[in-house]
Amino acid sequence: MLREILFPLVLCLVAFFGFDILQGQRDTAREERDNALFEVAGLREAARISGEMLADRDAIDLKRTLELDHERASNLELRLSVGNRRQRLHVNATCNAAGAEKTPAGGMAAATTAELATDARPDYFTLRDQLALSRQMILGLQDYVHQVCLR
Repeated sequence: MLREILFPLVLCLVAFFGFDILQGQRDTAREERDNALFEVAGLREAARISGEMLADRDAIDLKRTLELDHERASNLELRLSVGNRRQRLHVNATCNAAGAEKTPAGGMAAATTAELATDARPDYFTLRDQLALSRQMILGLQDYVHQVCLR
């Protein structure tokens, strides 16, 4: 008789502890699942923000590259115009009166506008190209800081 009472009681206790263990494992699995879903959401948001930042960076790069190409094309056009003598490179300068020839009437000879020497022209155009490149790089970096980094 004792055996008939103890066996169902032990069986019920084993079943109770078994269900308790399974319930604990289920709760642990749910918690891990919830943590993983939270992490996935965070990673998706980080990927979205990174994608937007890369798109902004690419837009800035494209804009500044197009502006640089335009400036270089303008510089090349000016270089060709000067080379074909359609335009002249004038220098903002004044001539010293001591070096000028006097006219027979005692006055100063009519001087022409100061112009850049022929051998200095390639350096001038190189400097213009480098200035355009530096300008676009600085503007691009400023745009990057304002539009991407300080976001």
